[in-house]
Amino acid sequence: MPKKKPRLRRQLTDDFKAEIVEMRLQGDRSVPEVVKDFDLTETAVRQWLAQAEEGDPPRTSSGTSERAELA
Repeated sequence: MPKKKPRLRRQLTDDFKAEIVEMRLQGDRSVPEVVKDFDLTETAVRQWLAQAEEGDPPRTSSGTSERAELA
């Protein structure tokens, strides 16, 4: 049986992560749908969602969170 190639590590922007979290929180797509559509790992998406629930959403490119800006 041939070995599976290791997955290449990608650099994802904080804005992209925030968009994925927002998409999921709005109920547009389920976690498995997001994982499949954007070629992500379920673990990563669930971590981003957990961070958002804790009040620490993925930061924007400027280094400040949207919630901090609104506050």
